[in-house]
Amino acid sequence: MTPVFLSIVVVIDELGTDVVAWLGRASALAASLAEEHELVVVDGPGVLDEATVRQLTSADGLPNLLVLRLMRPVEFDAAACCGIEHAIGDFVAVVDPSADQLDALPAMLEQARQGHDAVFARNTAALAADGFVERSFQRAFQMATGVDARRDAPRFRVLSRRVVNHLLQHRQPAVAYRLLPGGGGYRRTTLDYVGTATRTRAPVLERVDRGMRLLASSTRAPMRLVTALSLFGAVANLLYSIYVVGVAVFKADVEPGWVSLSLQQSGMFFLISLTLLVLGEYVLQMASMSNEGPPYHVASEHLSERLTRRQRLNVSSPSAATREGA
Repeated sequence: MTPVFLSIVVVIDELGTDVVAWLGRASALAASLAEEHELVVVDGPGVLDEATVRQLTSADGLPNLLVLRLMRPVEFDAAACCGIEHAIGDFVAVVDPSADQLDALPAMLEQARQGHDAVFARNTAALAADGFVERSFQRAFQMATGVDARRDAPRFRVLSRRVVNHLLQHRQPAVAYRLLPGGGGYRRTTLDYVGTATRTRAPVLERVDRGMRLLASSTRAPMRLVTALSLFGAVANLLYSIYVVGVAVFKADVEPGWVSLSLQQSGMFFLISLTLLVLGEYVLQMASMSNEGPPYHVASEHLSERLTRRQRLNVSSPSAATREGA
C-alpha cells in the first residue's frame, strides 16, 4: 500500500483535559497509523502557557509537532482552517480534544485510504448533550443551507489533500469548511461512535452569539428575510393606499382628513420599505464581493526540535527528468 503522511490538526480552546497526555496519545496513534505523521496544534490564544509549549517542543518532547499560537480567540472553524493551512500531510485529521475520541481515527483513516475524500465522525454522546439554544440555531441553519450541522457536519473529520487544496483556494475557507458536508464533487462518508462529551457548557449569551455568527457568516438567509419583509411592507402599503383611494371615491360619509392622513402615512411607509429593500440588497451584494482579511492571525510558531519525518519533495532532478523523457 502507498505510504501515507498523516497530519493531525488539534484545536485547543479550553483546558478540559490533560493536553500533554492527550497529545502524547495522539502522536503515538499517528505513528502507528501512518508511515509519516505530524501534529499541528492551534492554541487560541493563551490556553497553553509558555512552559507547556517549551515542554512539548523540546528535544525530550513530542516529535513532528508544530504549535500555532493565535493572536485572538476565533471560532473553531477558523482555527481549524489555520491548522489545515500549515498541515502538509496527504490526509489531514481535525480533532477537538474536548469532544472527540481518538479511538475513531483508525477507522476514519481506513475509509480515507479507500478513496473517500472526506470522512466525518459523529459522537452520539455529544449530540445528545446539545441544549435548546444550540438545537434552535442548528435547525435554522439547516433550513437556510440544507446542512444539518449537528448530524452532517461534525468537527471530527479526515480530509484528503484534494479537499484541503479546495479549501485553501476559497476566499472564505472557514465558511467553505463549515459547509463542506453540503458540497459535491467528492466522495464522503460518516461514521458514528459512542464517546463522552467533556466540553464545558458555555453561558447562554455566548451560545446565542455563536448561533447568530453561524447564521450570519454562512448564509444570506437573515438578510434575505429583511429584504423580504421590506418588500412585503412596500406592497402592503401600496395596497392600503389603493384601498384608501377606493374608500374616498365610493363612500360619501368619509371622516374629513382621514383620506389625506392615511395616504400620507402609507406613502411614507412605502418609501421607507423601498429604502430598506434597496439597502438590504446592496448589503448582500457588498458582502458577497468583499475581500476581507483572514479571520485569524498567528502570533507565533513553535516547531518541535525532533523531526522524524523524511523530507518528500514533489520535484525530480533534471537528470531523472531527462532519463524519463528519453
